[in-house]
Order: sequence, then structure tokens, then C-alpha cells
Amino acid sequence: MNMERQAYNSDLENGEWELIKQHLKQGRTTRKGRPAKIPRRGIVNAVPYRMRTGCQWRNLPHDMPDREVVYKTCRSWINAGIWEGLHDAIQSKVRKKRQGTRAERLNN
Repeated sequence: MNMERQAYNSDLENGEWELIKQHLKQGRTTRKGRPAKIPRRGIVNAVPYRMRTGCQWRNLPHDMPDREVVYKTCRSWINAGIWEGLHDAIQSKVRKKRQGTRAERLNN
């Protein structure tokens, strides 16, 4: 039975995923090991769900990727600096957008 799961409020929108996806590819330096069986978007969607609900890793809903895979992948991304790089990229993008908006307001 292959049923698509319903989206949670915490799931990424397509535009958000496009930005994040680019950084996850940049963080990978080698192609060692077997290919990932679980889509990265599913893993990324589990993190904000957990943060918003405050649930424990073991209490992730059954329609999300395996909790151990999500936890281990999240930890490896922390250790590799991927989350920090992602934060910096998003922060930079927001600052540039705000600066443009401010400059437009000052010129009018």
C-alpha cells in the first residue's frame, strides 16, 4: 500500500526546499556508501515538525522517515556544518531583500 502522506503545517514549501536542497548537495564531499533510500526532503521536514511540536525523536509520526535515520542524518549535518551554512545563506538572502526594500523606500 503506497499512500502519499498528508502534509504537516511544518513541512517546507517548494521554494524553501529548492533553497535548502542546494545546500545539502554542496555539503556532500564524497559519494561513499550506498545511495540514500529516504528522500532528503522527508528528513528535513521531520526536523521542523519536531521543533514545533516539541516531541521526542522516538515520537515522530509513523508516516515520517525512520526516527533513527532522521536523528543520525541531522547530527551528521550538524557536525559537517551544513545547518550553520544553511542558516547563514538564508540570513544573507533575507538581509539583501530587506536592504533592497529599504533603499527603494529611501529613494521614493
